[in-house]
Amino acid sequence: MKKTSVLPIVLIFLALLGIGLLYTFFMPPSMPVVTIDNTAGYKLRVNDKPFLIKGVCYQPIAIGKDYEFDFWSDGKKPWLTDGKLMKQMGVNTVRFYRAGKNPEAVRAALYDLNKKFGIYVLMGHYLGFGSWPPANYANQEFRLRMKTEVLDMVQHYQSSPAILMWVLGNENNYSFDRMVQNWTTPEIEALPDPEARRREKARIYYSFVNELAKEIKKVDSKHPIVMGVGEVLSLDVAKKECPDIDVIGMIAYRGPGFGNLFRQVKQTFDRPVVMIEWGADSYNALAKTPDETTQAEFIKLQWRDIERNADPKKGVGNSIGGTLFEWSDEWWKSNETLPHTWSVQDPVAHWSNAAFYSDFDVPGHMNMNEEWWGAVRLETDPGREGINKRIPKEVYFILKSLWNKKN
Repeated sequence: MKKTSVLPIVLIFLALLGIGLLYTFFMPPSMPVVTIDNTAGYKLRVNDKPFLIKGVCYQPIAIGKDYEFDFWSDGKKPWLTDGKLMKQMGVNTVRFYRAGKNPEAVRAALYDLNKKFGIYVLMGHYLGFGSWPPANYANQEFRLRMKTEVLDMVQHYQSSPAILMWVLGNENNYSFDRMVQNWTTPEIEALPDPEARRREKARIYYSFVNELAKEIKKVDSKHPIVMGVGEVLSLDVAKKECPDIDVIGMIAYRGPGFGNLFRQVKQTFDRPVVMIEWGADSYNALAKTPDETTQAEFIKLQWRDIERNADPKKGVGNSIGGTLFEWSDEWWKSNETLPHTWSVQDPVAHWSNAAFYSDFDVPGHMNMNEEWWGAVRLETDPGREGINKRIPKEVYFILKSLWNKKN
Protein backbone atom coordinates (compact mmCIF):
# COMPACT_ATOMS: atom_id res chain seq x y z
CA MET A 1 0.00 0.00 0.00
CA LYS A 2 1.37 3.40 -1.05
CA LYS A 3 2.08 5.77 1.81
CA THR A 4 0.81 9.36 1.48
CA SER A 5 2.98 12.04 3.01
CA VAL A 6 1.14 14.39 5.38
CA LEU A 7 3.72 17.13 4.87
CA PRO A 8 2.00 18.79 1.86
CA ILE A 9 -1.30 18.80 3.74
CA VAL A 10 0.32 20.41 6.78
CA LEU A 11 2.02 23.00 4.58
CA ILE A 12 -1.28 23.87 2.86
CA PHE A 13 -2.99 24.16 6.25
CA LEU A 14 -0.29 26.46 7.58
CA ALA A 15 -0.41 28.56 4.42
CA LEU A 16 -4.16 28.98 4.69
CA LEU A 17 -3.84 29.79 8.38
CA GLY A 18 -1.22 32.40 7.59
CA ILE A 19 -3.39 33.99 4.93
CA GLY A 20 -6.25 34.14 7.37
CA LEU A 21 -4.12 35.77 10.03
CA LEU A 22 -2.73 38.27 7.54
CA TYR A 23 -6.24 39.11 6.35
CA THR A 24 -7.41 39.60 9.93
CA PHE A 25 -4.44 41.79 10.76
CA PHE A 26 -4.24 43.96 7.67
CA MET A 27 -7.77 44.21 6.34
CA PRO A 28 -9.89 47.07 7.71
CA PRO A 29 -12.67 46.25 10.15
CA SER A 30 -16.13 45.96 8.65
CA MET A 31 -18.66 48.76 8.74
CA PRO A 32 -20.67 48.57 11.98
CA VAL A 33 -24.36 47.75 12.01
CA VAL A 34 -25.96 50.75 13.73
CA THR A 35 -29.61 50.56 14.77
CA ILE A 36 -32.00 52.26 17.16
CA ASP A 37 -34.12 50.04 19.39
CA ASN A 38 -37.33 51.58 20.77
CA THR A 39 -38.82 48.58 22.54
CA ALA A 40 -38.20 50.07 26.00
CA GLY A 41 -37.26 53.69 25.67
CA TYR A 42 -34.56 54.29 23.06
CA LYS A 43 -31.30 52.36 22.79
CA LEU A 44 -28.54 52.80 20.26
CA ARG A 45 -27.15 49.42 19.22
CA VAL A 46 -23.85 48.77 17.45
CA ASN A 47 -23.47 45.29 16.02
CA ASP A 48 -26.56 44.33 18.03
CA LYS A 49 -25.03 45.39 21.36
CA PRO A 50 -26.30 48.32 23.45
CA PHE A 51 -24.07 51.35 22.92
CA LEU A 52 -24.16 54.42 25.17
CA ILE A 53 -22.20 57.25 23.57
CA LYS A 54 -19.36 58.31 25.88
CA GLY A 55 -17.81 60.93 23.72
CA VAL A 56 -16.01 64.21 23.22
CA CYS A 57 -16.18 66.98 20.64
CA TYR A 58 -12.82 66.79 18.90
CA GLN A 59 -10.88 69.55 17.15
CA PRO A 60 -7.13 69.09 17.85
CA ILE A 61 -6.18 72.66 16.97
CA ALA A 62 -2.56 73.42 17.83
CA ILE A 63 -1.57 76.41 19.94
CA GLY A 64 -0.97 79.37 17.65
CA LYS A 65 -3.45 78.10 15.05
CA ASP A 66 -7.11 78.90 14.54
CA TYR A 67 -10.26 77.17 13.37
CA GLU A 68 -8.95 76.81 9.81
CA PHE A 69 -5.99 74.68 10.92
CA ASP A 70 -6.00 71.49 8.84
CA PHE A 71 -5.31 68.98 11.60
CA TRP A 72 -6.42 66.14 9.32
CA SER A 73 -3.29 66.60 7.20
CA ASP A 74 -0.95 67.21 10.14
CA GLY A 75 1.94 64.79 9.69
CA LYS A 76 2.26 64.52 13.47
CA LYS A 77 -1.16 62.81 13.57
CA PRO A 78 -2.42 64.31 16.85
CA TRP A 79 -5.27 61.80 16.99
CA LEU A 80 -2.77 59.04 17.76
CA THR A 81 -1.66 60.83 20.92
CA ASP A 82 -5.21 61.81 21.81
CA GLY A 83 -6.60 58.39 20.96
CA LYS A 84 -4.42 56.72 23.61
CA LEU A 85 -5.63 59.13 26.27
CA MET A 86 -9.21 58.85 25.09
CA LYS A 87 -9.18 55.07 25.22
CA GLN A 88 -7.86 55.15 28.79
CA MET A 89 -10.56 57.66 29.69
CA GLY A 90 -13.28 55.39 28.29
CA VAL A 91 -14.17 57.47 25.24
CA ASN A 92 -15.97 55.41 22.59
CA THR A 93 -17.03 58.23 20.24
CA VAL A 94 -15.75 61.55 18.97
CA ARG A 95 -17.76 64.26 17.26
CA PHE A 96 -16.20 66.05 14.32
CA TYR A 97 -18.01 69.28 13.42
CA ARG A 98 -16.92 68.96 9.80
CA ALA A 99 -14.72 66.83 7.58
CA GLY A 100 -11.45 68.07 6.15
CA LYS A 101 -10.87 69.02 2.54
CA ASN A 102 -8.64 66.04 1.78
CA PRO A 103 -10.79 62.87 1.82
CA GLU A 104 -7.79 60.54 1.90
CA ALA A 105 -6.39 62.27 4.99
CA VAL A 106 -9.80 62.17 6.68
CA ARG A 107 -10.29 58.48 5.93
CA ALA A 108 -6.84 57.71 7.34
CA ALA A 109 -7.58 59.53 10.59
CA LEU A 110 -10.97 57.83 10.93
CA TYR A 111 -9.37 54.45 10.34
CA ASP A 112 -6.70 55.07 12.98
CA LEU A 113 -9.22 56.15 15.60
CA ASN A 114 -11.38 53.11 15.03
CA LYS A 115 -8.78 50.43 14.35
CA LYS A 116 -6.29 51.43 17.04
CA PHE A 117 -8.60 52.72 19.77
CA GLY A 118 -12.08 51.37 19.04
CA ILE A 119 -13.48 54.90 18.69
CA TYR A 120 -16.50 55.69 16.52
CA VAL A 121 -17.32 59.01 14.89
CA LEU A 122 -20.25 61.39 14.66
CA MET A 123 -19.44 63.18 11.40
CA GLY A 124 -21.03 66.56 10.97
CA HIS A 125 -21.72 69.39 8.58
CA TYR A 126 -22.44 72.96 9.68
CA LEU A 127 -24.89 73.55 6.81
CA GLY A 128 -23.29 76.94 6.30
CA PHE A 129 -23.99 78.32 9.76
CA GLY A 130 -21.17 80.59 10.85
CA SER A 131 -20.04 81.31 7.30
CA TRP A 132 -19.97 84.73 5.65
CA PRO A 133 -22.13 85.98 4.08
CA PRO A 134 -24.64 84.41 6.48
CA ALA A 135 -26.47 81.28 5.43
CA ASN A 136 -29.89 81.90 3.91
CA TYR A 137 -31.96 78.74 4.06
CA ALA A 138 -34.62 80.21 1.78
CA ASN A 139 -32.12 80.70 -1.03
CA GLN A 140 -32.27 77.85 -3.54
CA GLU A 141 -28.72 78.30 -4.78
CA PHE A 142 -27.40 78.11 -1.21
CA ARG A 143 -29.53 75.05 -0.46
CA LEU A 144 -28.21 73.27 -3.54
CA ARG A 145 -24.60 74.01 -2.55
CA MET A 146 -25.17 72.65 0.96
CA LYS A 147 -26.89 69.56 -0.40
CA THR A 148 -23.96 68.88 -2.72
CA GLU A 149 -21.45 69.23 0.13
CA VAL A 150 -23.44 66.98 2.47
CA LEU A 151 -23.91 64.23 -0.09
CA ASP A 152 -20.22 64.41 -1.01
CA MET A 153 -19.40 63.89 2.67
CA VAL A 154 -21.67 60.86 2.85
CA GLN A 155 -20.27 59.38 -0.36
CA HIS A 156 -16.68 59.84 0.83
CA TYR A 157 -17.02 58.33 4.30
CA GLN A 158 -20.07 56.06 4.48
CA SER A 159 -17.95 52.92 4.07
CA SER A 160 -15.59 53.88 6.90
CA PRO A 161 -15.80 51.46 9.85
CA ALA A 162 -15.59 54.49 12.16
CA ILE A 163 -18.80 56.23 11.12
CA LEU A 164 -21.58 55.93 13.69
CA MET A 165 -24.04 58.66 12.63
CA TRP A 166 -24.26 61.79 10.50
CA VAL A 167 -24.91 65.15 12.21
CA LEU A 168 -26.72 67.85 10.24
CA GLY A 169 -26.18 71.33 11.63
CA ASN A 170 -25.13 72.60 15.01
CA GLU A 171 -26.88 75.65 16.49
CA ASN A 172 -28.41 76.71 13.17
CA ASN A 173 -31.80 77.26 14.79
CA TYR A 174 -30.28 80.21 16.68
CA SER A 175 -30.55 82.10 13.39
CA PHE A 176 -34.28 82.37 14.10
CA ASP A 177 -34.66 81.35 17.76
CA ARG A 178 -32.02 83.81 18.99
CA MET A 179 -31.45 85.98 15.91
CA VAL A 180 -27.79 84.97 15.59
CA GLN A 181 -26.64 85.40 11.98
CA ASN A 182 -30.09 86.51 10.93
CA TRP A 183 -31.42 85.75 7.45
CA THR A 184 -34.70 86.60 5.78
CA THR A 185 -36.65 87.17 2.56
CA PRO A 186 -39.18 89.84 1.50
CA GLU A 187 -41.96 87.29 1.97
CA ILE A 188 -40.87 86.57 5.54
CA GLU A 189 -40.60 90.27 6.34
CA ALA A 190 -44.16 90.81 5.07
CA LEU A 191 -45.54 88.57 7.84
CA PRO A 192 -47.45 90.46 10.55
CA ASP A 193 -45.32 89.94 13.69
CA PRO A 194 -41.92 88.68 14.92
CA GLU A 195 -43.30 85.34 16.11
CA ALA A 196 -44.86 84.59 12.72
CA ARG A 197 -41.55 85.45 11.05
CA ARG A 198 -39.62 83.24 13.47
CA ARG A 199 -41.87 80.26 12.88
CA GLU A 200 -41.75 80.66 9.11
CA LYS A 201 -37.96 80.67 9.21
CA ALA A 202 -38.08 77.56 11.39
CA ARG A 203 -40.39 75.87 8.89
CA ILE A 204 -38.08 76.72 5.98
CA TYR A 205 -34.95 75.56 7.79
CA TYR A 206 -36.33 72.31 9.18
CA SER A 207 -37.94 71.36 5.87
CA PHE A 208 -34.50 71.80 4.30
CA VAL A 209 -32.91 69.54 6.94
CA ASN A 210 -35.50 66.87 6.24
CA GLU A 211 -34.87 67.20 2.51
CA LEU A 212 -31.19 66.50 3.21
CA ALA A 213 -32.06 63.52 5.41
CA LYS A 214 -34.19 61.99 2.66
CA GLU A 215 -31.40 62.43 0.13
CA ILE A 216 -28.83 60.88 2.47
CA LYS A 217 -31.00 57.83 3.01
CA LYS A 218 -31.14 57.24 -0.74
CA VAL A 219 -27.34 56.90 -0.63
CA ASP A 220 -26.78 55.49 2.84
CA SER A 221 -29.50 53.73 4.80
CA LYS A 222 -27.10 52.21 7.33
CA HIS A 223 -26.25 55.21 9.51
CA PRO A 224 -28.83 57.16 11.56
CA ILE A 225 -29.14 60.90 10.94
CA VAL A 226 -28.83 63.38 13.79
CA MET A 227 -30.29 66.89 13.64
CA GLY A 228 -28.14 69.30 15.64
CA VAL A 229 -30.10 71.96 17.56
CA GLY A 230 -29.51 74.39 20.37
CA GLU A 231 -32.15 74.03 23.09
CA VAL A 232 -35.83 73.22 22.53
CA LEU A 233 -37.63 76.39 21.44
CA SER A 234 -38.62 75.41 17.90
CA LEU A 235 -38.75 71.62 18.22
CA ASP A 236 -42.52 71.69 17.71
CA VAL A 237 -41.92 73.01 14.19
CA ALA A 238 -39.17 70.45 13.63
CA LYS A 239 -41.58 67.65 14.53
CA LYS A 240 -43.88 68.65 11.68
CA GLU A 241 -41.14 69.21 9.15
CA CYS A 242 -38.57 66.49 9.96
CA PRO A 243 -40.14 63.01 9.92
CA ASP A 244 -36.96 61.54 8.40
CA ILE A 245 -34.66 62.62 11.23
CA ASP A 246 -33.64 59.70 13.46
CA VAL A 247 -32.01 61.42 16.44
CA ILE A 248 -32.12 64.84 18.11
CA GLY A 249 -28.59 66.16 18.66
CA MET A 250 -29.10 68.52 21.58
CA ILE A 251 -26.83 71.38 22.65
CA ALA A 252 -27.65 72.68 26.12
CA TYR A 253 -25.79 74.45 28.88
CA ARG A 254 -28.06 74.37 31.91
CA GLY A 255 -25.51 74.22 34.71
CA PRO A 256 -24.90 71.03 36.72
CA GLY A 257 -27.85 69.20 35.15
CA PHE A 258 -30.37 69.42 32.33
CA GLY A 259 -33.58 69.90 34.31
CA ASN A 260 -36.60 68.78 32.29
CA LEU A 261 -34.81 68.80 28.92
CA PHE A 262 -35.19 65.09 28.16
CA ARG A 263 -38.88 65.26 29.09
CA GLN A 264 -39.33 68.37 26.92
CA VAL A 265 -37.89 66.58 23.90
CA LYS A 266 -40.03 63.50 24.44
CA GLN A 267 -43.20 65.57 24.71
CA THR A 268 -42.36 67.84 21.77
CA PHE A 269 -40.47 65.70 19.21
CA ASP A 270 -40.21 62.12 20.40
CA ARG A 271 -36.82 60.94 19.17
CA PRO A 272 -33.72 59.59 20.93
CA VAL A 273 -31.45 62.33 22.25
CA VAL A 274 -27.69 62.53 22.00
CA MET A 275 -26.18 65.51 23.80
CA ILE A 276 -23.78 66.74 21.11
CA GLU A 277 -22.53 69.61 23.30
CA TRP A 278 -22.52 69.88 27.09
CA GLY A 279 -19.95 70.65 29.73
CA ALA A 280 -18.38 73.45 31.77
CA ASP A 281 -15.32 75.66 31.51
CA SER A 282 -12.38 75.40 33.90
CA TYR A 283 -11.80 79.09 34.60
CA ASN A 284 -13.39 80.97 37.49
CA ALA A 285 -14.13 84.48 36.24
CA LEU A 286 -14.86 85.70 39.77
CA ALA A 287 -11.66 84.41 41.38
CA LYS A 288 -9.69 85.06 38.17
CA THR A 289 -7.98 81.69 38.34
CA PRO A 290 -8.27 78.25 36.73
CA ASP A 291 -10.80 76.07 38.55
CA GLU A 292 -10.66 72.44 37.46
CA THR A 293 -12.50 71.22 40.55
CA THR A 294 -15.76 73.05 39.83
CA GLN A 295 -15.58 72.05 36.17
CA ALA A 296 -15.21 68.40 37.16
CA GLU A 297 -18.08 68.56 39.65
CA PHE A 298 -20.46 70.15 37.14
CA ILE A 299 -19.59 67.64 34.41
CA LYS A 300 -19.91 64.68 36.79
CA LEU A 301 -23.47 65.75 37.60
CA GLN A 302 -24.26 66.40 33.94
CA TRP A 303 -23.09 62.93 32.94
CA ARG A 304 -25.12 61.31 35.68
CA ASP A 305 -28.18 63.11 34.29
CA ILE A 306 -27.41 61.86 30.77
CA GLU A 307 -26.87 58.32 32.04
CA ARG A 308 -29.98 58.35 34.25
CA ASN A 309 -32.18 59.38 31.34
CA ALA A 310 -30.84 56.50 29.28
CA ASP A 311 -32.74 54.18 31.62
CA PRO A 312 -36.55 54.32 31.34
CA LYS A 313 -36.81 52.95 34.89
CA LYS A 314 -34.84 55.88 36.31
CA GLY A 315 -35.46 58.70 33.85
CA VAL A 316 -37.18 59.47 30.55
CA GLY A 317 -35.38 56.71 28.65
CA ASN A 318 -34.57 58.70 25.51
CA SER A 319 -30.91 59.52 26.16
CA ILE A 320 -28.34 57.64 24.07
CA GLY A 321 -25.31 59.43 25.55
CA GLY A 322 -23.34 62.53 24.72
CA THR A 323 -20.18 64.16 23.41
CA LEU A 324 -18.60 66.48 25.95
CA PHE A 325 -17.57 69.93 24.82
CA GLU A 326 -14.68 69.43 24.49
CA TRP A 327 -11.55 67.31 24.35
CA SER A 328 -8.88 70.05 24.55
CA ASP A 329 -8.73 73.78 25.27
CA GLU A 330 -8.77 76.09 22.25
CA TRP A 331 -6.51 79.13 22.57
CA TRP A 332 -7.76 80.96 19.48
CA LYS A 333 -11.35 81.66 20.46
CA SER A 334 -11.12 84.97 22.32
CA ASN A 335 -9.91 86.96 19.33
CA GLU A 336 -10.53 84.93 16.21
CA THR A 337 -9.27 87.69 13.88
CA LEU A 338 -6.00 88.44 15.75
CA PRO A 339 -3.41 85.71 15.12
CA HIS A 340 -0.94 87.08 17.68
CA THR A 341 -3.42 86.20 20.45
CA TRP A 342 -3.69 82.53 19.48
CA SER A 343 -0.55 81.63 21.43
CA VAL A 344 -1.95 82.95 24.72
CA GLN A 345 -4.75 81.34 26.72
CA ASP A 346 -7.07 84.28 27.34
CA PRO A 347 -8.99 84.46 30.66
CA VAL A 348 -11.55 86.95 29.33
CA ALA A 349 -15.15 85.69 29.51
CA HIS A 350 -17.39 86.00 26.47
CA TRP A 351 -20.94 85.35 27.59
CA SER A 352 -23.11 85.01 30.65
CA ASN A 353 -24.96 82.03 32.08
CA ALA A 354 -26.55 82.13 35.54
CA ALA A 355 -26.85 78.32 35.63
CA PHE A 356 -23.07 78.19 36.09
CA TYR A 357 -23.44 79.86 39.44
CA SER A 358 -19.93 79.38 40.83
CA ASP A 359 -18.68 82.61 39.21
CA PHE A 360 -21.86 84.31 38.01
CA ASP A 361 -21.45 87.09 40.60
CA VAL A 362 -18.50 88.55 38.69
CA PRO A 363 -19.21 92.22 37.75
CA GLY A 364 -21.23 92.20 34.55
CA HIS A 365 -22.00 88.49 35.01
CA MET A 366 -19.70 87.56 32.13
CA ASN A 367 -18.61 84.14 33.41
CA MET A 368 -18.25 81.76 30.46
CA ASN A 369 -14.65 81.48 29.25
CA GLU A 370 -14.41 80.09 25.71
CA GLU A 371 -10.76 79.02 25.79
CA TRP A 372 -11.02 76.77 28.87
CA TRP A 373 -13.55 73.99 28.09
CA GLY A 374 -11.22 71.07 27.49
CA ALA A 375 -10.95 67.80 29.39
CA VAL A 376 -7.24 68.21 28.77
CA ARG A 377 -5.23 71.42 28.78
CA LEU A 378 -2.43 72.19 26.37
CA GLU A 379 1.16 73.24 26.98
CA THR A 380 3.30 75.08 24.46
CA ASP A 381 6.23 72.69 24.91
CA PRO A 382 5.94 69.78 22.51
CA GLY A 383 5.82 66.27 23.84
CA ARG A 384 7.65 63.30 22.38
CA GLU A 385 5.19 63.23 19.48
CA GLY A 386 6.06 66.81 18.52
CA ILE A 387 2.63 68.20 19.36
CA ASN A 388 1.49 70.35 22.27
CA LYS A 389 1.55 68.36 25.50
CA ARG A 390 -1.85 67.14 26.69
CA ILE A 391 -2.31 67.52 30.44
CA PRO A 392 -5.46 65.78 31.76
CA LYS A 393 -7.60 67.95 34.01
CA GLU A 394 -9.56 66.74 37.02
CA VAL A 395 -12.60 66.12 34.83
CA TYR A 396 -10.60 63.65 32.75
CA PHE A 397 -10.14 61.42 35.79
CA ILE A 398 -13.74 61.88 36.95
CA LEU A 399 -15.09 60.73 33.59
CA LYS A 400 -12.48 57.97 33.41
CA SER A 401 -13.90 56.51 36.63
CA LEU A 402 -17.49 56.90 35.42
CA TRP A 403 -16.97 55.67 31.87
CA ASN A 404 -14.90 52.62 32.81
CA LYS A 405 -17.07 51.39 35.62
CA LYS A 406 -18.54 47.91 35.43
CA ASN A 407 -22.33 47.90 35.28
